[in-house]
Amino acid sequence: MTQDSSLRLFDLAGADEQRRFSPYCWRIRLALAHKGLPVRTIAWRFTDKQAIAATGQGKVPVLVDGERWIHDSWAIAEYLEDSYTDTPSLFGPGAGRALARFLNQWAAETLQPAIARVVVPDIPSILHPKDQDYFRSSREAALGLSFEALAAQRPQALDNVRRLLAPLRSTLGAQPYLAGARPLYADHAVFGAFQWARTASPVALLEPGDPVEAWVERMLDAYGGLARSAAPVAQGTEGAAS
Repeated sequence: MTQDSSLRLFDLAGADEQRRFSPYCWRIRLALAHKGLPVRTIAWRFTDKQAIAATGQGKVPVLVDGERWIHDSWAIAEYLEDSYTDTPSLFGPGAGRALARFLNQWAAETLQPAIARVVVPDIPSILHPKDQDYFRSSREAALGLSFEALAAQRPQALDNVRRLLAPLRSTLGAQPYLAGARPLYADHAVFGAFQWARTASPVALLEPGDPVEAWVERMLDAYGGLARSAAPVAQGTEGAAS
């Protein structure tokens, strides 16, 4: 399949349409940039379920390619890899896809839940008013704590995230990217979590000098600075939800 400028991506936005903060959407925005595929992003909010009703579910990212509607970041990555074979590979040769799937799941099931306990209390301050009640009720139910209680536990949660990063730290101390010499989807999947924190909360997850911080900086500059073009939340606004 050749490159198609008609690709559309439903991309989670805050009250400001330019604030795009979903870790899963960022995975796909970087994947599209990696493949050199032009895309039109559509600002989507949590309560805009009807806009993506064609997928039979209510979450983004959703990629529309002609008549095809594809949801779930991993499914979209595989679709791009298998459909746009004349563009750079997201996974590399051999076992690259299988190893990327592991990091994709580790980020979703281990890293992001830990980061959530740090950043989620700050997210209501960037949301459109129509999303705020939904976000609070759904996230407090999922996390089992009020946002106020989460904010009070933030120091311990931040320590936990930093301990959790030990394997990333040792890996990125020895090579520039998780995939090796250059970023691939394995990097996109894990970096999405850090971009989520950067665009949704003022809390600094990483300490200066951490090899993971140096990798984040490289990822921010990758693909013409795509991720860096998203403005971070200004520091000093913690606790906006309390």
